[in-house]
Amino acid sequence: MSTKAEKAVHIGQILEDLYPDTPIPLDHSDPYTLLIAVLLSAQCTDKRVNQVTPYLFERADNPSDMILLDVDEIKAIIRPCGLSPRKSKAIFDLSHIILDEYNGEVPQSFESLESLPGVGHKTASVVMSQAFGVPAFPVDTHIHRLAYRWNLSTGKNVEKTEKDLKRIFEEETWNKLHLQIIFFGREYCPARGHNPSECPICKLYGRKTLFK
Repeated sequence: MSTKAEKAVHIGQILEDLYPDTPIPLDHSDPYTLLIAVLLSAQCTDKRVNQVTPYLFERADNPSDMILLDVDEIKAIIRPCGLSPRKSKAIFDLSHIILDEYNGEVPQSFESLESLPGVGHKTASVVMSQAFGVPAFPVDTHIHRLAYRWNLSTGKNVEKTEKDLKRIFEEETWNKLHLQIIFFGREYCPARGHNPSECPICKLYGRKTLFK
C-alpha cells in the first residue's frame, strides 16, 4: 500500500511524462489581461473565454482604457461567458481600484488581489502563480474532483483540497502541477463517460467506488 507521499511522487511522474510543457490555457499578454481572463472563466470554459477576450481586449487591454467603457458595454462583449452583469461590474470596479490604489499595476499579493471585486482565492492563486511565479496551487472544481478520485484528499470543499495537495506535493511543483492536472483531467479523467480502468492514474490509485 503506497503512502500518500509515495503516491504523489508517482502521480507527479506520470503527469510530467504526459505534460512536460504546460502552456497557460487562457490567452493573455500581461498580468492585467490574465486577471480579467481568469475572472471571466468562472463557470465558463477556457475555450469560450479565449473566443471572447480578443473583442474585449481590442477595446480595452489595460485598466485606463477599461474605465472608459461603461458597464453595459463590457457586459455586452462578455455576455457569452455567462454571469455578465456581475462580471462586467467587477471588471469595471477593479480597474478603477487598480488605477487609484496600485498605480495601474496588478497588485502582487494574495491579500490585495482577493480584496478586488470579483476576485476570489482561486483567481488570485492563478494570477500569483502564472503572472508572478509565486508558488500557489489554484484548485477549481475539476482539480477538486480528481484529488478525491485519486485518494489524495477527502476534502468536502476546494479550500480543504488545496491544503491537502499543498501538504502532499513539493512547493516547487505547484505552479506547473495544477496545470498538468487540468490537462490530464480533460484528456483522461473527465467528469462524465470516464472509464477508470483505462485511466493512467485511476487504474492505479482510483477509489474503489469508481470501479463498481
